[in-house]
Amino acid sequence: MQMNQFSNPWVELKESLRAHALASGFDVAGFAAPRPPPRGEYLATWLARGWHGGMSWMARRPDSRIDPVSLMAGTGVILVLGVNQCPPLRPEAFATYACHADYHDLLQRGVQDLGAWLTEKVGHPVAMRVCVDSAPLMEKPLAVAAGLGWQGKNALLATREFGCWLMLAELLIGLPLPPDAPDGGHCGDCDACLSACPTDALREPYRLDASRCLAYWTVESKGAIPLDMREAMGTRVFGCDACLAGCPWNRFAPVARRVEFLPRPELSGAAWEVWATLDEERFGHLFGDTPLRRLGRIRFLRNVAVALGHAEHPERIALLAGLLAHASPLVRGHAAWSLGRIARAASPGDRLAAGMACDLLNAREAAEADDTVLAEIRQARMFTAPV
Repeated sequence: MQMNQFSNPWVELKESLRAHALASGFDVAGFAAPRPPPRGEYLATWLARGWHGGMSWMARRPDSRIDPVSLMAGTGVILVLGVNQCPPLRPEAFATYACHADYHDLLQRGVQDLGAWLTEKVGHPVAMRVCVDSAPLMEKPLAVAAGLGWQGKNALLATREFGCWLMLAELLIGLPLPPDAPDGGHCGDCDACLSACPTDALREPYRLDASRCLAYWTVESKGAIPLDMREAMGTRVFGCDACLAGCPWNRFAPVARRVEFLPRPELSGAAWEVWATLDEERFGHLFGDTPLRRLGRIRFLRNVAVALGHAEHPERIALLAGLLAHASPLVRGHAAWSLGRIARAASPGDRLAAGMACDLLNAREAAEADDTVLAEIRQARMFTAPV
């Protein structure tokens, strides 16, 4: 690699790498020093409070999460990359990141290509490690250290240009490239994201209690969703963008320029008739290359069952009747809850729906053999208004 004798070769290489990253489709690129990032010390307190919920892997090797060098000895700098996924319109039922091809796959290919370019540029092998939400790395604090933005009160990375819409990836590099300077915070007295959270998961600014977060319960949880979370879900099926959408900086964000990061039309609106009747083959066909695949069909139907209890859809009773007869007790139990909600929340002009919901619960109770589902049915019937 030829360098001007009066230039700093590491600075020149760093800026060449940044320019190549931006030219290859990344919207931001910054360099962080390989040391504990800002707010890294809060991890121990967060874990001690149990705010990681059932995500036990978050508590494994917490020291290594704080120290990036533990992931790759000899790390000289961390290239932090981001791609804007701001949608033209927010999807109805799914978090935005779930409505296009899995960002893990999309970003990993891009970062690997950057690594190959860097190796060719320097003319010899370079120690590198690609991370796309796949390693114990505190990526949002590292993005702050890399000068990409600041960690907002919703615990997400916030930026002046792209709001909170960046999807992040990292490349650990075994070269002493100089880091960028971090940016200061720009939240001020604003608490719009805290107010937007439907479950009070943002109990303190900058810290998320995942055990209270709808994204956790709709995506990470394996079993029954708590009753208060079901009520707060509304028509959400996968994830929650409430605190993201509540951030005023998102008003200025441009729509994603890369088409593969835009929501697919078939996933942007609600398609309850399709979703509530999916078999394994159709589930794989519709969601196989998206983050929704990680749920699996049963947990997806669990979430659909809850959302139908909130949906203003003319066929919601019939769709819930099908889910109430599903082979999975998990799906049947959540369908029972939704029918109970419809029965007790029906307006005087919708007493027919309430009556149908109660009839379905009564019939299912007589046929049900699973104790957990029976408990759900009896609880659902207990709070239904007489019709």
